[in-house]
Amino acid sequence: MKETVIERLIRYAKIDTQSDFTSNTTPSTAKQLDLLNLLKEELAEIGLTDITLDENGYLFATLESNTEKSVPTLAFLAHVDTTSDFSGTNVNPQRIDNYDGEPIKLGNGLIMSPNYFPNLKNYIGQTLITTDGTTLLGADDKAGIAEIMTAMEYLVQHPEVKHGKIRVAFTPDEEIGRGPHKFDVEAFNADYAYTLDGGPLGELQYESFNAAGVKVTTRGTSVHPGSAKNQMVNAITMAIKFQNAMPTDAVPEKTEGYEGFIHLMSFNGHIEEATLSYIVRDHDREKFEAKKAYFREVEAKIKTEYGDDSITVDIEDQYYNMGEKITPVMEIVEIVKEAMAKLNITPIIEPIRGGTDGSQLSFMGLPTPNIFAGGENMHGKFEFVSGETMEKATQVILEIVQLFEAQGK
Repeated sequence: MKETVIERLIRYAKIDTQSDFTSNTTPSTAKQLDLLNLLKEELAEIGLTDITLDENGYLFATLESNTEKSVPTLAFLAHVDTTSDFSGTNVNPQRIDNYDGEPIKLGNGLIMSPNYFPNLKNYIGQTLITTDGTTLLGADDKAGIAEIMTAMEYLVQHPEVKHGKIRVAFTPDEEIGRGPHKFDVEAFNADYAYTLDGGPLGELQYESFNAAGVKVTTRGTSVHPGSAKNQMVNAITMAIKFQNAMPTDAVPEKTEGYEGFIHLMSFNGHIEEATLSYIVRDHDREKFEAKKAYFREVEAKIKTEYGDDSITVDIEDQYYNMGEKITPVMEIVEIVKEAMAKLNITPIIEPIRGGTDGSQLSFMGLPTPNIFAGGENMHGKFEFVSGETMEKATQVILEIVQLFEAQGK
C-alpha cells in the first residue's frame, strides 16, 4: 500500500494545478482539469460508478455499499489545486528512502536541514518525498487525493471489507478559498464527509477560524508639491494612518492556538489612491465580529478627519468556524479517534489556524472534519511528505468505513 500511494502522489504532483486568485472562472485555472480528467479515468478503472465531472471542475464518484446494514453515506474529499503563492510548474519530486536524519540536498545548492526544520527528526528511517528546491511539492493536497484513491481501490479489490455507500469528491480552488462555492451538496447526497487535507500524522481537526477579507481604499488629491499647502491630500498618508491604528500584537507572527489576528496582506498606492488588503481571523464568533467592527471604527475616524469620500472599507465574510456545525454530531469525530486508536495513532486535536473546504461545506449542510494527509512545510520549496504517513492516512479511511458499518443496523 505504501508504494502504491507514493507512486500516485509523485505522478499527480508532476501535473501543474496551481490556482489563481485573480481569475473569475471556475476552476480558476484550466490546468486543474488536467488532473481532474485523469482522476475521472482512474476512478472508472478502479471500479467506482456514478462518475461526474461538471464544467466547474467538481468530480464526484460513488463506491456502492456492500453490506445489508443501514449505514450513513460517508464521503472523502480532497482538492486538486496547489497554492497560488508559490510555483507548481515543473514539479520534480525527489524520493529519499530510509531517511537518516541528516540535511537533505534539494538541488541548486539548497539544503533542508533538521537544524532549521526539526520536524524532519520525526521521520528517521522513513521514505520521504521532497521537492527539488525549485517548486512546491503539492502534497497539499495531492497526498490526500492519492490516499483516497488508494483506499477506494483497496475496497474494490477486497469485497470482504464491509462498508456502506461511499462518495468521493475532488474539487478545485481550495487554496484561494473558493473550493465549495459551486459544490452541489444536495446532488452529492452524503450524510457526513471528511477532508484528507491535514498535516502530520494524527492531525484531526473540527474547529476552524471564522474568516473575512477586508479591502481598504483611501482617496486623495494630487497637487504639485511646490504649491500643495492646504490642497494636497495624500492617500498613502491616509492609508498609513489606517494601518497604524491596527493592533500590533493581534498579528499572525505573534499569535497561536485559539488567538485570532488581523493580517495586512498587501499595501499599494500613490497620492490619488491607495489600497490595503487584510484578512481577519478568529475562532470565537464574538471576537471575530468585534475585529470587523473595529475596522468600521477606524474608518469613521478617517472620515472625520478627511471627509466621507476619503475612504471605503469593504468587508466580506469568507467562512465560519465549522465547529459550530460539527459539535452537534461529534460522533463523526469520535469514530475517527477510534480508527486512529486501532492503528496506534495518537490523535492531535487542535483548531485549524486557517480553513479547509470543510469550513464552508459544514455550513452548507455537510459536516466535514479534517484528517491528516501527511504534508509538512507546505506551500514552499521545503515541502515534504512521508510515505509511511500517507499509508497510515489510507488505513484510517479504511478503518472509518468499517467502524461505521459495524455500528449499522
